[in-house]
This record gives sequence, C-alpha cells and structure tokens, in this order.
Amino acid sequence: MTGRLYGVGVGPGDPELVTVKAARLIGEADVVVFHSARHGRSVARRIAAPYLRDGQIEEQLVYPVTTEDSDDYQGEIDAFYEECAARLAAHLDAGRTVVVLAAGDPFFYGSYMHLHKRLAHRYEAEVVPGVTSVSAGAAVIGRPLVERDEVLTVLPGTLSADALVEHLAGGDPVAIMKLGRTFPRVREALARAGRLDEAWYVERATTGAQRTAPLSEVDADGVPYFSLALLPSKPAVRPTGAGRVVVVGLGPAGPEWLTPEARRALAEADDLVGYVTYLNRVPVNPRQRRHASDNKVEAERAAFALDLAKRGRRVAVVSSGDPGVFAMASAVLEVATEEQFADVPVTVLPGLTAAHAVASRVGAPLGHDYCVVSLSDRLKPWEVIEERLEAAARADLVLAIYNPASRSRTWQVEKARDLLLRHRSPDTPVVVGRDVGGPEETVRVVRLADLDASTVDMRCLLLVGSSQTTISARGTVFTPRRYPG
Repeated sequence: MTGRLYGVGVGPGDPELVTVKAARLIGEADVVVFHSARHGRSVARRIAAPYLRDGQIEEQLVYPVTTEDSDDYQGEIDAFYEECAARLAAHLDAGRTVVVLAAGDPFFYGSYMHLHKRLAHRYEAEVVPGVTSVSAGAAVIGRPLVERDEVLTVLPGTLSADALVEHLAGGDPVAIMKLGRTFPRVREALARAGRLDEAWYVERATTGAQRTAPLSEVDADGVPYFSLALLPSKPAVRPTGAGRVVVVGLGPAGPEWLTPEARRALAEADDLVGYVTYLNRVPVNPRQRRHASDNKVEAERAAFALDLAKRGRRVAVVSSGDPGVFAMASAVLEVATEEQFADVPVTVLPGLTAAHAVASRVGAPLGHDYCVVSLSDRLKPWEVIEERLEAAARADLVLAIYNPASRSRTWQVEKARDLLLRHRSPDTPVVVGRDVGGPEETVRVVRLADLDASTVDMRCLLLVGSSQTTISARGTVFTPRRYPG
C-alpha cells in the first residue's frame, strides 16, 4: 500500500499559529519535507520544530536558484521539482506518510503546489490550510483587511511597475507579496498610484523579528523576501461628534488580568492616553497615537483626552487596576462636567483592582466588610487619613491600604501601623503584596506588630485583617462571613 501525501501550512511564523491538525500530522509523519535556499535555513522547518519527533526522516529540498535572474530560471526550477517529486515518490511507494511543510498556506504562493501537481494524481493527497502572511500582517498592524463590499487584491511584487499601478488604481485594499529586491519597484508604483501614504510595511509577521512601519518610512536596504506591503480597509469616516472617551482598567499586571471588554476598547481606540508606566503595558498598535504623561497631571490628562474626543477621536484613557479606585475615572468625570465637554460621551470599564488580586494570593481576607484607604497625602491632608484609619479600626473593618509609601513619603506606614495597634491585636495578620501578577511578585503575611515600614514601597498593597481574620493551618488567610453576636 502506498503512503499518503500531505501539504501542511504552518502559518506565518509563530509556532502557536500552527493549526491543531497540522501539528498532529507533523508529529505523526514518517517523512517531513521542507524547502530552503543554499544557505540551508528553512523558515517552515523552524516554525514546525516544536512538533517534530525523534526518528523522523527529513528531506531538505534546496532550491538551485532563488531569483529569476538566471537565463533558464523556469527550466532549472522545473527540473528541480521533477527530481524532488521523484524523491518523495520513493517514500510514498514504500508506504510512508509524507508531510511537506509550507510557510503560510500551501496553496498561497507556496512551493508545495509544484509537488502537488506532480504527485496528487498518483497518490492520496490532502492539503491542510494555514494562516497566510496577509492575515497575519493585518493582525499585527491592528487594521481590518476588508469589510463590506470592498475587494481585496493580492499582488506579487515581481510584477512590473506599470502592472502594479494598474491594479492599485481601484482604491480597494491591496496586499503586495514577495518584496525583498522588488521593494523599490513596489514603492515607486505606490507613489505613482497616489497610495504610498496608505501603505504599511510588515516584516516577518508574528515572529520575534517582526517589524511594522509606514511603508513610506522604510529604507529599501535590507528588506527581506518575507515581508509585504498592506493597504488595509480604509476606516469609515465618522460623523462630527462621534468621538468618545473610554476609561479602561488594565488590571494590576500583565495581559492575563485584562478583561475582554477592556481589550476590545483598547483595540478600537484611535488614541491612548495615560501615565507612561501604564501606557507601556499596552502593546503598540501602529494605527494608534499614544500620549504618555507624568503621574501627577491627572486633570490635565483628562482634559487632553476629552478634547481629543471632542474633535471626533475615539480615546482610551488607561489606568492600572480598576479606573474607579484611586485612578483616572474620577479625574475624567470631574473634568467632563465642564460645559465645553458636555457632548462628549464618557464610559468607565472596570478592571481587576490590586486589593482583590493580592487577596486572591492568600485566600479570602476580604471575605467580610472592608474599607479601602489611600495613605497618599498628596491630594488630601494627613489628618483626614488619620481620622479615617481611626474610624475603620474602631469599626473592626478589614483595611485595604493603597499607596502606602513612595520615595518622598517614607513615614506614613509606621504612623498607620501604630494607630491601628491602638485598636487591633499585635497578632493581626497583615498581607503585604508587591507587584502581584508581575515578574517581581512577592506576597507575605506578617503580624501587625512586625510590619516593617522599610520593606514597603509604592508597588505594595497592604491588607490589614479585622479581629476575626484568621490564618488557617494550611497558611491561607480568610475573614469569616459570620460575625460574632
């Protein structure tokens, strides 16, 4: 019985974009086939490497030529594929399963198709589609490729400049493949068609070497073959007054803490506004403008965002944690009460706040009534903070303490600890969470009497237990739902 032939698309570069079926077939194959130039490096094999297994036969098909500069390019390529087909036929005749790897999709400018034409009528053959570089390119620049009645045209950069200009004249979305040495001609055609300013350059999409830029800013030197030009769908013209502000909570750390609703709002925004540290947590989208600022200009930042929206922009104001907890929501809403911004819609999207993130790491210390207090006296007097700490301590509430210390505020933690000790047992559990969800996360539980102010900084959050907060035998911290009496 003869073997079976598979042409398997492995996607644009990221091994995680290989389909489940493709990964399975690669792992099961007796023979794995891949193309390369004379240097021996294969993009398709590199993508598929995590799915290979020991003991498989590997067939490397080395192109005799890689450009059409040869006097007999077509003749050399035809002879090459005849010889390759014979090599694979020998494996198929021996009953082996043969998987031919194809970067992107096998039937989308893929080399596999030349083997398919020569073998599929003789052996059982199946093509497994893969994610194309065009789809990957649109994804990484964050722009829809086509919508509604638009027509997408895919062009090889090897066309003449005149032919490219003719295809570009329609104004619909276009993808131009195979750049490399064709880049100067493609750029010339885009300029002649009046569409250079629409074009995005995408290099090695979804890989560690990915690069995107407006094509007009790209130097022709060093443009690789695995790059493309994209002219995506033109954004619909929004009517005057269609701007809006969305205040987005990023959660306390990485993207896994971000809600789908917040992720969608970030993706839809034209402009991102925020404190530079928080803004840096949002992946760069070349379609968007980013406006970073210092952490002490909240009102100015809010006014700037509202003014952008007033001019028709979709603006996302980013906050760490939840935007309504010691963050930007109140600043934006306060400035939005000014008459000049009366017609600007403002939406607040919740985020996971640091108190809940820290609590989850140790159990359920916020299981009963609790209050949230900031120790920062930048916007309110310390005397007010003391009164609130005193009231919370007398009421036997669990306290979530934000902004406990900074470089310039070094004494508040000690003052707060001493005040609380007048009402709480020295053995009261205190959870000290730092950078929760981040690379430097630490969470520790100490006695209130042992809380060392020198170990607390602005990246910490403190949870101070009530009289009922308990540390269990397994080390979890929880506050029971029932209260005595």
